Amino acid sequence: MTSELANIKYVYLLGVGGIGMSALARYFHASGKIVAGYDKTVTPLTSQLEKEGIAIHYDDSIELIPSAIRNSENKSEVLVILTPAIPKDHQEWNYLALNNFNIVKRSKVLGLLTGGQTTLAVAGTHGKTTTSTLLAHILHSAGKNTSAFLGGISSNFKSNLLIGQPNDKDHCIVVEADEFDRSFLQLFPDIAIITSMDPDHLDIYGNIDEMQHNYRLFAGQVKEDGVLIYKKGLPIGEVKSKSLSYSIETNDCDFAGLNIRVENGFYHFDFKSADKAIKDLVLGLPGRHNVENAVAASAVALILGVSEEQLRAALKSFTGAQRRFEIHVRNENHVYVDDYAHHPTELNAAILSAKELFPTKKITGVFQPHLFTRTRDFVDGFAESLSLLDSLIMLDIYPARELPIPGITSQTILEKVTISDKMLVTKEDLLAEIKHRNPEVIMTLGAGDIDQFVEPIKHLLN
Repeated sequence: MTSELANIKYVYLLGVGGIGMSALARYFHASGKIVAGYDKTVTPLTSQLEKEGIAIHYDDSIELIPSAIRNSENKSEVLVILTPAIPKDHQEWNYLALNNFNIVKRSKVLGLLTGGQTTLAVAGTHGKTTTSTLLAHILHSAGKNTSAFLGGISSNFKSNLLIGQPNDKDHCIVVEADEFDRSFLQLFPDIAIITSMDPDHLDIYGNIDEMQHNYRLFAGQVKEDGVLIYKKGLPIGEVKSKSLSYSIETNDCDFAGLNIRVENGFYHFDFKSADKAIKDLVLGLPGRHNVENAVAASAVALILGVSEEQLRAALKSFTGAQRRFEIHVRNENHVYVDDYAHHPTELNAAILSAKELFPTKKITGVFQPHLFTRTRDFVDGFAESLSLLDSLIMLDIYPARELPIPGITSQTILEKVTISDKMLVTKEDLLAEIKHRNPEVIMTLGAGDIDQFVEPIKHLLN
C-alpha cells in the first residue's frame, strides 16, 4: 500500500454497492481498515458486504455516518471514497466536504493502489469485465502472484477481488480500466488490453471523437517498456510502448483465434501468434465474442510466462463473470441466460451467441434499457440488435443517475424493432408474462436492476 494510504484507519465509501466500489471496500477491509459505507438500495452485493463485516446504511443522513468517522479529530486517518453516481445534493457528501474530509474518487484510489506494482489493465466499451476476469483466472490458476480489482463477480473466485502478495517482486495487479468519467486516465499500466472503442458514455464525452481521443490518451500511458494489446482495426494511433493486435476475424494480426466451432455446447478454437500455434483450446464460457476476449487474455498470459498446458487448463475451467452470458437454467424444457448487455454491440453478441448455441430453439429476450441518454443516442442500434430475437419483452428504462428526457422511453425503441412479437410490460407483470409464454430460451438483458429477476425466473423455470 502506498505511503498516501498507509496511515488511513477508516475508509468510508459513498456508493459502496457499486461493483468497483465494493471491490475497494473488500480490499481495505481485508487490509485491516475499519470500513463502512452508504448506498441507496439493498442489493445482494451490499447484503454480502454486510455479512463480511462492512457496516452499510441506506438513508442519506449525516447522523448515520459512523460516529468514529463523523467526529474524527484526525482527518488524515479517514479516507472517503466517492463514486461519480452520487448526486451533487447528497447530504453526507456535502457534510464531509464542508468539514474538510479527504474525499477522492474511486479511480484515484485504484491509481494509488496500482502505483509501483506491475499493472495489467483492460479497457474497452465492452468485453473488459470478461477479459480482465479471465486474465486474473489464468494467472491465478497458473500459480502467478496475482491481485485483481474486477468489474464483475468472478464465478470462479465468487468475488470481484483477488488478493495476492503485494510485497513480493513478482506480484501483478489485474484491473478493469473504466472509461466512464475518464477513470482509466488514473492508470499507468505495464500491459494494457483495449477490446473495443464503440461510442458509449456520450453523456460524459459529448461525441465519439472525444471518447476515442481519451482512449488514445490511455494507450499513451502504457509504460515505454510495456505492451499494448488491442483489437485489430481500432484507431489507436502511435504509442510509445510496443503495440500488438489481436482478432478472430483474420490471421493478419499478432494474435489470432482461428477455426472457431461449437462442439457439445462448448466453443473450441486455435490460437496463433508469430512464435506459437496452440490447437483445439476449449473455452468454458459460451459465446464467439468471448473467444475474442480469450485470445486477448491468452496473449498477455503467454507474455507473462504461462505455459501452454496451464493456459489450456485455465481456459477450460473458466466459468465467467456473473451476468456475462451466465446460463442459470439448462434442461430439456428451458434455457435461461442472463447478460449485462446494455449497448447495441453487446446485445448483438449475446443474442447471436444464443442463436449459435441453440440454433433450433425460439429465443425470447427481456430487455431493460439503461439510461435515458444511452437510449436516445443508440435507439436505432438497439432496435436493430433486438430485432435478432424471435420474441421481445421490453421493460421501462432504468434511469440510474439521470432524470427523464422528454420523448425518450422504451416505447421509442419498441416502435423501431422489426419483429412482430414484441411488447412492453411492467416489472410487476413480468413473471406472469414469462409463465404464460413458457419460453424455450429466455434471456434477461440489461445493466439496471433487471438482475433482481434472476432468482424468481430460475424458480419459475425449474
